[in-house]
Amino acid sequence: MKNFEERLEKLESLGEKVRDSSIPLDEALMAFEEGIKLANGLEKDLEKVESRIEILMNGTQDGEGEKPELSLFDAVPARP
Repeated sequence: MKNFEERLEKLESLGEKVRDSSIPLDEALMAFEEGIKLANGLEKDLEKVESRIEILMNGTQDGEGEKPELSLFDAVPARP
């Protein structure tokens, strides 16, 4: 499967194709249908990313469990 950015570029090119008045209606309809499928897939991917970010920022989805350990942000011990 292509990565998100490649699929987004494909969606943008399909949008341009659909807006091109010189292509046949059948071809425009096929591009539109492919674009809808791509857009739905991209939206699902974004929802997954948002969910992961929410978990990282607030802990688990149900509010229970441990918060993720972000040792990168722990205070650095003072040197003697």
